[in-house]
Amino acid sequence: MANLFHPDWDAERDQDGFRWRRAFVGRQAGARQLGASLFAIPPGGATFPLHAHLHNEELLLVLAGRPTLLTGSAERELAEGEVVAFPAGRDGAHRVENRTDGEVRLVLVSTMLAPEVNLMLEDGTAWVRDYIPGTEPPAGAVDFRVPVKGLGSGT
Repeated sequence: MANLFHPDWDAERDQDGFRWRRAFVGRQAGARQLGASLFAIPPGGATFPLHAHLHNEELLLVLAGRPTLLTGSAERELAEGEVVAFPAGRDGAHRVENRTDGEVRLVLVSTMLAPEVNLMLEDGTAWVRDYIPGTEPPAGAVDFRVPVKGLGSGT
């Protein structure tokens, strides 16, 4: 049974400043069309590069700590209990970092629609997939990145 306070961790990342543990609590609870992931982000860690989903909407819920939210044009520290929506499209661009001395815990809830295109605003690419984000690509999946002129460096 899924539990936010006693999670069964499904994934871990420690690469290029992106450090976290992740529990797919939506999947663990039996959700089929809605994703929910619990993230534990250590000091100095971040979830993913600045990106925008063109097809899926996300909702961030801060459970513990004070993460820093970066968007395409601003950044701010979030408070425990704060809820932030990231609508599909470039206006929903986001990156979450932990600039504090303590662990941050948050939940990201999302629609689970495919195909999906992510605009990767730091390296100027579009990530194209024909499978649901947050899942393993099936055999023969479409999964590639392509440079996009004028996209990059947070622009």
